[in-house]
Amino acid sequence: MLPVLDPQTESDPPVGICLVSGLGGIGKTSLALYAAHRAVGEGWFPGGALFIDFRGYDVDPLTTEQALLALLEGLGIPGDADVPRTSAHRYTRYQQRLAARYPTLLLFDNVSPGTGLDRLLPGTHHHRVLITSRYRLTDLDARLISLDSLQLEHAVSLVEKSLRISDEDDDRATHEPEAIARLAALCDRHPLALQIAVSMLRKHRYRPIVSLANELDVTANRTKTLGLQRILDTAYGQLLPDEARLFRLLSLAPRSEVSNDAAVVLADRDADRAAGLLADLASYHLVTPVSVNGTVRWRLHDMVREYGAKTVSRTASLREEGEAARERMLEFYRQRAGDAEAVLRKVSGRSGQTQFANRTEALAWLGAEWPSMMAAVQWCRVQRHAHGAVRLALALMDHGLNRSRSFDDWITIVRPACEAAAQLGDPVVTAQLWNSLGFALQQTGQWYAAMDTHTHALELYRAGNSLQGEAKALYNLGLTLLHLGQVEKAIELLTNAGELHKAAGNPRGEATTLLGLADAELAARRLNKAIAACTRAHELCQAEDDLPGQAMAWSSLGSLLQESMREREALEAYGTAARLYCELEDWQRAGLHSQWIARIHDAANNRQEARTHYLRAAEAFALAKNHDRSIECQMFADALT
Repeated sequence: MLPVLDPQTESDPPVGICLVSGLGGIGKTSLALYAAHRAVGEGWFPGGALFIDFRGYDVDPLTTEQALLALLEGLGIPGDADVPRTSAHRYTRYQQRLAARYPTLLLFDNVSPGTGLDRLLPGTHHHRVLITSRYRLTDLDARLISLDSLQLEHAVSLVEKSLRISDEDDDRATHEPEAIARLAALCDRHPLALQIAVSMLRKHRYRPIVSLANELDVTANRTKTLGLQRILDTAYGQLLPDEARLFRLLSLAPRSEVSNDAAVVLADRDADRAAGLLADLASYHLVTPVSVNGTVRWRLHDMVREYGAKTVSRTASLREEGEAARERMLEFYRQRAGDAEAVLRKVSGRSGQTQFANRTEALAWLGAEWPSMMAAVQWCRVQRHAHGAVRLALALMDHGLNRSRSFDDWITIVRPACEAAAQLGDPVVTAQLWNSLGFALQQTGQWYAAMDTHTHALELYRAGNSLQGEAKALYNLGLTLLHLGQVEKAIELLTNAGELHKAAGNPRGEATTLLGLADAELAARRLNKAIAACTRAHELCQAEDDLPGQAMAWSSLGSLLQESMREREALEAYGTAARLYCELEDWQRAGLHSQWIARIHDAANNRQEARTHYLRAAEAFALAKNHDRSIECQMFADALT
């Protein structure tokens, strides 16, 4: 593998892709990660390495679009202002960034057929790609490396060394050479099966190896299973009832990895009891604790997870137990997402209930749990979970559309939620989801599809007699028509939307609509009306203590004032927006506004002021992990020294 990765290796034709294939649990990822660390350590890839887990064997595998967004972030394009809206433009930006980058290793793990991987492969030869898959992806021009079970002597050595690592005085392997060889054979010399067998021996330090081998033999004769299945049957059979129950429920979680809190909810036990059960399962190597950003999460190998899910499916009582656990998960995610939203929008009245001390904690939780919550929404396809999954989708709407701006993700998860909501018979809830789908379609450039979607949402809102909902649909329709060039019609719809929000007693909705109306009035070149709309929007947001709304209003006002050549006032507006975004810890937008201020000063030859604000922008972009923008602003500041 290393010669393929070595950029100095010459071959005809050149090979830039290495594919490691083999059975699940055979060690593909471990080998690939080892090779990647070696290659980077040798200095072959000054551009570093980028790792993407495609989760190719999960119910909800990573899509190519999701992988692309993760790669763009890894390449230094994290901010929503910098990520192109359309898929085609994102792929173009990705290839451009790769082409200009020092040699980089791309590690694509757990890839399944039909992933569309070819769109993510570099267009230049100085990068290398390392792929792991259970399948031989023969459509790729790649060097194929197939992994099989270990040779018997290597399997025996793995067991011996693993036991001594745990306890240097553990000499069972020395005294039972025939038993350890038999144990390795019963595990089919499969690395994951051997790890679980070692865990069982470690848990019972003085248990003879031959007794475990005998137990495996009995299991094999009873179930007619081999290798990993046999060792899983045996390990599961040794679990205490509460341990076995949590193992089964973990296998039904939205994804193969769960947080401590989510595991507690699944277990339906107190935190200390759940922690003990998780530790017991880890001692059997059935779950693996992993550290992610300073917190511990619990991960099941996909084959172990599949075993647990199949165990549940065979018994009606276990299926009921699992469905009840999923109901708890949906409600947990909905409540916790609501708490996060309360902190992020500084909603009064929930401060005593929230789980988060500040915005940073709330955003970190939403980011960490977003993939699991998206997967949980997909449970809406099961009638029993439709109501809970639809409620969760509603709770995630604001973050998905306005903060993470994961529009492609949202389109994927909300379509089945729309269908589930329609079957539940609530036209207003159904309309909310259709309206959010239309917004996501807008943001991905699908304007005519968005118009049809918002029109359908409008009809549903009217059927449900929801003034506020009707106003939201009219607002989105107005923005869509504005983009399509129908300015006066857009102004009419936006004006109607604002009046409906006012009649419904929704000042925040009215403020948002006024900001859209300001854009439409600007398109009609009626600047005074646009400024008046922005000013009124700010007043409404201030009265509601809506900091994100205030920041948006000041930002729009600054743009309009600059357009009106009122630059002193524009600077004040941009400065206020920048301060608010700093308070909100929205560093990307804080950086953008500081950069705009710097440019105005720069154009007016106010060199010291320009330099000060370029430096502020550089600092904000660095906090947003938008390193390219940060370096760019630092360079502008240095040029003004």
